Amino acid sequence: MVDWLPAHSLDFPPLARALREPDGLLAAGGDLSPERLVSAYRHGCFPWFQAGQPILWWSPDPRMVLFPSELHVSRSLRKVIRQGRFEVTFDHDFAAVIHACAEPRAYAVGTWITPAMQASYLQLHRRGIAHSVEVWLDGQLVGGLYGLAIGRLFFGESMFSRATDASKIGFVTLVEHLRDCGFVLIDCQMHTSHLASFGARPIPRSEFAAYLARHLDQPGPTPWAKNEP
Repeated sequence: MVDWLPAHSLDFPPLARALREPDGLLAAGGDLSPERLVSAYRHGCFPWFQAGQPILWWSPDPRMVLFPSELHVSRSLRKVIRQGRFEVTFDHDFAAVIHACAEPRAYAVGTWITPAMQASYLQLHRRGIAHSVEVWLDGQLVGGLYGLAIGRLFFGESMFSRATDASKIGFVTLVEHLRDCGFVLIDCQMHTSHLASFGARPIPRSEFAAYLARHLDQPGPTPWAKNEP
């Protein structure tokens, strides 16, 4: 049985109570308030649901993560980066990035980044918790991604691309910057071959929880700076 979250509490069930099938479903209900979202990430779970469904909270086991020191970048992508055609900024236009991430995709039906979800993460951005990466080509926004930074951990949420390699360049730039600023782990949530190609790998949920306990309350570096494309 899945726990339904009470409206009066921000607490989540123990991660060990997450279902095996579907993998990681931990709880349902609650709301998307900034306070509950931060509580969720700190606990080790995240929201993921389709329009018309109740809010669903997940903590898969294993958890897909990327240690910044293990980043792998292909020679072909390094060559594109060296060409300098793309420019990358941080926190320049969070609203545009999350809106682009919510746009329909050829391989998916609908989106889990609902208008309510966008509004909640925009509040987190205004509070300095959620951040965006923008990738520009000839002054146009062609790629990007967003996520949350808490302590020395970054929780990736979604990315988009409107030009070949745009989202990849944004991701690599972010990971290298976070590495240089002392971040210890990037949460990628669930396995994809795309993320694995960059060096992301699964770790047991218990190990992921241990990283949360050690690094969430460490003084966080501040790698975010608004700059113009």
